[in-house]
Amino acid sequence: MALNLETPKGVEILGPNHPGIEKILTKECLAFVAELEREFKRERLGVLQERLRKQFDLDNGALPDFLEETKSIRESDWKVASIPNDLLDRQVEITGPVDRKMIINALNSDAKTFMTDFEDSMSPTWENIINGHNNLIDANNRNIKLIDEAKGKTYALNQESQTSLFVRPRGLHLLEKNVLMDGIPISASIFDFAMYVYHSHQSRLNAGLGIYFYIPKLENPNQAQLWDDMFTLAEDELGIPRSSIRATVLLETISASYEIEEMLYSLKEHSLGMNAGRWDYIFSAIKRHRNVDGIIFPDRSQITMTVPFMKAYTELLVESCHKRGAHAIGGMSAFIPNRKDPEVTEKAFENVKNDKLREANMGFDGSWVAHPDLVSICKDVFNEHLSGEANQISFVPRYNIEDSMLHNFEIENSSITMEGIHTNIKVGILYMHSWLNGQGAAALFNLMEDAATAEISRSQLWQWLHTVSYTHLTLP
Repeated sequence: MALNLETPKGVEILGPNHPGIEKILTKECLAFVAELEREFKRERLGVLQERLRKQFDLDNGALPDFLEETKSIRESDWKVASIPNDLLDRQVEITGPVDRKMIINALNSDAKTFMTDFEDSMSPTWENIINGHNNLIDANNRNIKLIDEAKGKTYALNQESQTSLFVRPRGLHLLEKNVLMDGIPISASIFDFAMYVYHSHQSRLNAGLGIYFYIPKLENPNQAQLWDDMFTLAEDELGIPRSSIRATVLLETISASYEIEEMLYSLKEHSLGMNAGRWDYIFSAIKRHRNVDGIIFPDRSQITMTVPFMKAYTELLVESCHKRGAHAIGGMSAFIPNRKDPEVTEKAFENVKNDKLREANMGFDGSWVAHPDLVSICKDVFNEHLSGEANQISFVPRYNIEDSMLHNFEIENSSITMEGIHTNIKVGILYMHSWLNGQGAAALFNLMEDAATAEISRSQLWQWLHTVSYTHLTLP
């Protein structure tokens, strides 16, 4: 089917036609996308170049620390913008790709919020992207529906649903190869962000809601400031009030943990706090230290949330966010139920409950789950812990985290095992099979795997291959 779209000067669509493409790729919307791309391209490329420089410094022995030049931000008295009333309670959040069935089920799940995902849990095929943006339009218009003729089932949005919708665009380092501007692929971040804001801002504002995002893969306040600048320009161009666009930052890179307050400050007018993106954080730690002598990570299963560097970064996240009047949202336990195996399901429930209890006691205001059956477990834990309060932002702990604690990779009694090697190989291959077939979230071995967890498997195999001798292995 031929693609026949009118596009602004300099914009070319390479992706094939799909039903509904003309609904979202309008000339006016593409002009908005192109404006953001032209305005922020140089700055985006600059922050990506900065990432390379910081990697070079780390490779040559320069350990990161809390910056002296931004000490005044950390020590001065300020708060982020006040939390919208509809988001005061974020005790349980569910996540998943922009698949139509997933969106309907998640919004009907009784979770407080749903983060629909163009990033780690979505395979970025052109069809998935086009369908995803159409799905979001329908979701915000509250007329989203799916008829599965093969199963004889109909899925529809419960009109009583109060679940808040967040959107996670793709990261700043990614490109949308199907859309060219002046002959060059545009930023996938800008494409996802601009398409959603353009098409859904009015329906959101008409409903008395903001336009809410989760922002991935940020490494420092310069990158946070880039997003803040994009939010401000979008608000100005679309004629919507300041702070209508709000964002939660996924703290999922190890470099970002040294500048948490600085990132909150950069996004101050648009901030909704931070989330502990644990799986990407582990991957980031492995990737960033791949060339540093003496740092070798054990089996993935041994890198838990209680090992020193993971415990330190989550404690610092809670302390920093609450200090600035922002939510601190916990991460996702990868355990999922198996309805065909009650024993697996019971173990998943127990593991998730213990994970959420730990986060609630640390001071988190809510947490993530990956499956609708886990919503009630997370919800019950935080309900009981908070005793009827919407959140615990008023609790500002003093964990006294030092920069050295954030790169303390000592894990007691850790090891690299043949089982760990085999697991990483199996997960890597099976996840890639799923991803190449258009499914970015895959249930493997009773765990929910996405791009982040697959990257851990891949990066560990690379590190072990390049740095580990047989004397490091624990053999059966």
